[in-house]
Amino acid sequence: MKNGADRRIAEASSLVELEGDRALLGRTSTAERVADVLRDRIAEGFFPPGTRLSEDSVKGALGVSRNTLREAFRLLTHERLLVHELNRGVFVRVVTVDDLNDIYRVRALVECGAVRGLGKPPYPLEAVESAVLAGERAAQARAWQDLSTANIRFHQGVVALAGSPRADELMRGVLAELRLVFHVMDDPRRFYAPYLVRNRHILEVLQSGDALEAERLLASYLEDSRLQLSDAYARRVSES
Repeated sequence: MKNGADRRIAEASSLVELEGDRALLGRTSTAERVADVLRDRIAEGFFPPGTRLSEDSVKGALGVSRNTLREAFRLLTHERLLVHELNRGVFVRVVTVDDLNDIYRVRALVECGAVRGLGKPPYPLEAVESAVLAGERAAQARAWQDLSTANIRFHQGVVALAGSPRADELMRGVLAELRLVFHVMDDPRRFYAPYLVRNRHILEVLQSGDALEAERLLASYLEDSRLQLSDAYARRVSES
């Protein structure tokens, strides 16, 4: 975990980045748009777990009203990305090991369900293939944060095969929460790189039209990932 001085420096840098997002809000900014910006920035690691989000600093960076920002905070608290502590303020949530295991239960239900519900091939795999290729390029460039993002997009692409906007929205929140775990880990490469080959394998099986085998591979993949990550995360949290 970062010390106080490091946290202040990181927060100042994050606020500068956040000011650049002001244009994304447009002239008619809403709490939902503000929540979208903050959600993406949290998922990208600009505001790591445990970071306090100052109302004055964030509303100044984004150029929004206090009421709008508070509503955005409320939305993200409902999504379990933020937590409000009485008399202390709003913080980026620190995920527990139980949370992590529950996230994977939801992932298995949604991701495997999306593959299970596929009809006759061929399937619209453009997004899945694009994510696999992006992950392979990131690994070759040793760009581990890009690899993390590509892996997230792979799983979003799998869920998108269901053609359900509600499933897509659910998965977006679940994966954003999961990324809070990776921001605490020392070496994200070891948690993403081994799954590149498995991503490629699942893509190729789907391209062959064998949804049943793809679901089996995905279920095994998610369970292996859960076990590896929950054990490592538990050790990391206990050392903090």
